[in-house]
Amino acid sequence: MKMIIAIVNNTRSEAVSQALLNADFRVTRLATTGSFLRDGDTTLMIGAEKKRVEDVLALIRSKIPPNIEKKQATLYVLNVKNFNRV
Repeated sequence: MKMIIAIVNNTRSEAVSQALLNADFRVTRLATTGSFLRDGDTTLMIGAEKKRVEDVLALIRSKIPPNIEKKQATLYVLNVKNFNRV
């Protein structure tokens, strides 16, 4: 199991979240701020099986147009040792 943490600019977060939900991924959204200018961001936490990680990353990238002047997202992929739903 992997945990994908995607820190996405607020202007793109809704499109990314909806695309992930439509593809049957579970998404937890957190409102966050960061960077020098304290821009608004949304942190998305997505759990996925190892074999589906590339699908998640491709889906996120497809909803974020390239912009060489400003980052649109930061992506982390973490190993999850234990996963429980209560």
